[in-house]
Amino acid sequence: MATTNPLTFIQQVRAEVAKIVWPTRREVTLTSIMVFIMASLTAVFFALVDLAIRSGLTGILTYFGGS
Repeated sequence: MATTNPLTFIQQVRAEVAKIVWPTRREVTLTSIMVFIMASLTAVFFALVDLAIRSGLTGILTYFGGS
């Protein structure tokens, strides 16, 4: 592996950083809103699945438990 001097390394790093395309404020806002919406929908979905499983298990245990 070839070694480069620190000055060349810094120049290469600056050249690579200049190629970065940073997102706009609007893109960041929309992406954040979409993440929040998807996380909320996922939470609601798993809450409903949990409720269905809990109700099913409670019904089965009540039926077979006799209480």
